Amino acid sequence: MTHRRTFIKKTAQATAATAIASLGFSAKSYANILGANDRVRVGVIGFSDRNRGSHIPAFMQHNKELNFDIVAVSDIWKVRRDEGVAYLKEKFQHDIIGCRNNEELYALKDIDAVFISTADFQHALHTIEALKANKDIYVEKPFAETMEDNRAALKAAKESDRIITIGSQRRSGANYEAAAKYIQSGEFGDITMVELTWNLNQPGRWRRPNLVAKCKEEDLDWNRYLMNRPYEKFDPRKYLEYRLFWPYSSGMPGQWMSHQIDTVHWFTGLSHPRSVVANGGVYKWKDGRKNWDTTTAVFEYGPSNDLSKGFQVVFMSRMHNGDETPSEIYYSNGGELNLITNKVSPRGGLTDQYAKPMNMKSFLLPESSLIDKIAKVEAGANTGDDPLTSAHIRNWMECIRSRKQTNAPVEAGYTHSIATIMTNAAARTGEKVTFDEKTQEVMAGGKVFKY
Repeated sequence: MTHRRTFIKKTAQATAATAIASLGFSAKSYANILGANDRVRVGVIGFSDRNRGSHIPAFMQHNKELNFDIVAVSDIWKVRRDEGVAYLKEKFQHDIIGCRNNEELYALKDIDAVFISTADFQHALHTIEALKANKDIYVEKPFAETMEDNRAALKAAKESDRIITIGSQRRSGANYEAAAKYIQSGEFGDITMVELTWNLNQPGRWRRPNLVAKCKEEDLDWNRYLMNRPYEKFDPRKYLEYRLFWPYSSGMPGQWMSHQIDTVHWFTGLSHPRSVVANGGVYKWKDGRKNWDTTTAVFEYGPSNDLSKGFQVVFMSRMHNGDETPSEIYYSNGGELNLITNKVSPRGGLTDQYAKPMNMKSFLLPESSLIDKIAKVEAGANTGDDPLTSAHIRNWMECIRSRKQTNAPVEAGYTHSIATIMTNAAARTGEKVTFDEKTQEVMAGGKVFKY
């Protein structure tokens, strides 16, 4: 019986290999494809609120169908590690291995892929670790907070055959896909302006006072947390409320703007701004934070080989007034594309009244809906309370199976990080910041920006 099963298995593999080869896959790439009956075992790097509140619920919408499982969690803080083990054990109804650090997790040998949801400044560094361990990766944004880390992670990814997706879930949204195709078709006309806003009124956003009170140095590995950041004494706020403190996070640019500026890169094919200026401050929530509670950044975008062409992007964010309905509006001479309403309209377009006196033709976009432009929405792509994340995680899982590129490959993370690092540099130096394409460095006041 054993010999018969082995023969059947080998015959099936040979048949599959022949079929795969006919589609243009090499023997090496076929060897990396996990068979339909092989379970993909996933580890969690950093048991965070994002992981618990979004990643795991989205993952569980698809894991049984696609034969994925979560088997281990790594966290350097005992409290979160124990919480992660208990939570995941309850959700998946089997034992979960708790690891004190990533080395312990990778030493398990049977981990195929990882979710990385750690502190903002750690994402690129943890990606490099995972690539060295030969794991497929879902890594949260921002991808990197310094160009040194950004370049190192991109290089490691390019030298690897691992599947990577950046947590820029707009790239798996059907409405955003329709917007990208519409703008790239030329029907919208040249982009003349983009307005991005992300406003809320939450004094407790990014605060964790209850957790801070019970976070003790003896329960975590503070030196391992710091990684390549300058040494400083243990501070539970900078561990748990890191989004409020540089150099652990840039705050608004890394957390919110990274999502929205990514759509600009995606829709236009441009990889970074020409220049950025920014101002703002801590105007309302004076709780010891260092990252601003109010930010305005102005970007110039356009082809580097033709400075006569371009457009502005404005990002505005405040934490003391708003309902957290992020706005993304693209303008052309013929009207606007609004990604809140998912409508294209002639609002603000060039009318005959003003075109004819200048011997020009009017340009008014026809009223239309992005939803109507969507040719196909994949089954199961818009389910649950967080449909974008659900679709995005499913895409990652499917690409682990197929070894195809994900909707948000590593380049998406690299390019949004250039924009967020430029914004942070402008905010911290007061300079008009540019990007040196040759050296891949962010320049402020003629000097390389260093934290």
